[in-house]
Amino acid sequence: MLASRDGARVKFKDHFSQRAALYAAYRPHYPDSLFTYLAGLTADHELALDCGTGNGQAAVALAEHFARVIATDPSSAQLANATPRVNVEYRIAASDDSGLSSQSVDLVTAAQALHWFNAPAFFVEAKRVLKREGAIAVWGYGDPILDTDALQALLYTFNRVKLEPYWLAERHLLLDGYRTIEFPFAELIPPEFELRARWNLGELTGYLRTWSATASYVERHNIDPVLELERALATEWGDPERRREIRWPLHLRVGKLPP
Repeated sequence: MLASRDGARVKFKDHFSQRAALYAAYRPHYPDSLFTYLAGLTADHELALDCGTGNGQAAVALAEHFARVIATDPSSAQLANATPRVNVEYRIAASDDSGLSSQSVDLVTAAQALHWFNAPAFFVEAKRVLKREGAIAVWGYGDPILDTDALQALLYTFNRVKLEPYWLAERHLLLDGYRTIEFPFAELIPPEFELRARWNLGELTGYLRTWSATASYVERHNIDPVLELERALATEWGDPERRREIRWPLHLRVGKLPP
């Protein structure tokens, strides 16, 4: 379900709408164990709010544990590519203006999105909507890790050398694990999680084309930089249909309302 709140006019930095279909097709999935852990943080499981939901990846996983999920994003293009689920309601809304009632939410989440938010305003909204015994979780992942040193070296050069000038400043908040963002909650120490995927070469390069830095490079030079990398990777990869393991360490911060 796609809905927008009456009168909502949200201005935001839209870095993803033009690649929403790619984003939906090629982003890695979070481990089920993450959502089992998050569900264990709350006594009730009536309502979860997923902010900056994108294609609804986290929202759909939360729906396995909560009776209802409200999933918000300011991008109508992202929500148009979101995965439908009977107990997930997609709404066009900013992260700091959910439109939900105060003290109505058991869990607030932001997956791979906090670095694009006005974090202080988002945290104020989270405090407002959370039930007294509710919880908040924000997480993201950074650079992928490939399964051979040679492949990893090629990807590192592409990412941290060729594309480095094209990454937006907000990415550094993510690479720092959100540790430089003030987190005004009673913070808990979570277990460690990571994303894992087994992809062929085409799936990896599809994912690389979802990067905002890749899009910025194309816009500047009118050349797809992934093509050159793909040729270099193919030599080491072998059969392009071979599936190789790729890992992304996950950065997670969780907390409860302050006493």
